[in-house]
Parts: sequence; structure tokens; C-alpha cells
Amino acid sequence: MAKPEFVTRNSPRLTLQGARLILAAAARRAAAIGVPMDIAVVDDAGHLLAFNRMDGAKLSSIDIAVSKAWTAACARRATPEYAEMAAPGRPAFGINIGNQGRFMIVGGGLPIFVDGRIVGGIGCSSGTTQQDRDAATAGIGALSARTRPARRRPGARRTR
Repeated sequence: MAKPEFVTRNSPRLTLQGARLILAAAARRAAAIGVPMDIAVVDDAGHLLAFNRMDGAKLSSIDIAVSKAWTAACARRATPEYAEMAAPGRPAFGINIGNQGRFMIVGGGLPIFVDGRIVGGIGCSSGTTQQDRDAATAGIGALSARTRPARRRPGARRTR
């Protein structure tokens, strides 16, 4: 039987520099498709790391972008995965009003994973759900392209 672990060690963390990389790539994609967006990047606990309101982005989408990122990071799922589950009569009905209305069930919020562990979330808003998701995916892709899978250091001991 494996010994219980009481402390998590060596968990990847999203840095401000990483958040800015994601933000810049998402903004480039939004510009390329001609949709000015509000873009938010949060850490694994849903705390805002970086935000960008592109010129011409909808002012009403600022809080939506932040809430999409928060939902994706904290729920560890893409925001539209909850849309069907939150319909009337479904198991998660009403979840979208939880957490003071922060829980988003519309597309554009994606969790950010590194080495299979959650490190944050991105939320894009102002376009269609597909456009928002497209920009968010571009942001995550930029981080993935710049990070490598974790490797064991030579001579490092394995913990059990």
C-alpha cells in the first residue's frame, strides 16, 4: 500500500510571463479573425494574472471574460461542457448562478494544463463562442509550444 502524501511537491505554476505569452497569442488570433476581445488569464485558483481589453472590445464582456477564465480554472473544464448539464432538469441545473454568478456555461473559457496538471484558465469574450474558443486555443497553444514535458533530473531519487 502506498504511503499517503500530505504535501504536493513540484507542481507546475503559471507565471506572469506565461500568462502574458498566452494573452499575446490570444490577442493576435483575435486580431487575425477581426474580433476585438476581452481576454483574461487566471492561475489554478482562479486569481487574475493578466487581462487585456483590445480596442473596440465590448465593455460588457470584461467581467464575462474573467468569469470564463475563473470557471475553466476552478472547474478544470471548458466552460461549454456545463451548458447541457446546466439545462432545466439536468444534474447541474442552476450552477451558472453559483459563486455570485461567476460560473459561466458559455464557450470561450478553457482550462490550462501543463504536464497533466491544472495551472490556470483563459477566458475570451466579445465574439461568437467559436471565435472566443479559437482565440483561447491559440493562447494555450503558444504556451504549449514554449514548454517542454517535465524530465527527471539525472540522479534524482524517485519518491513513492
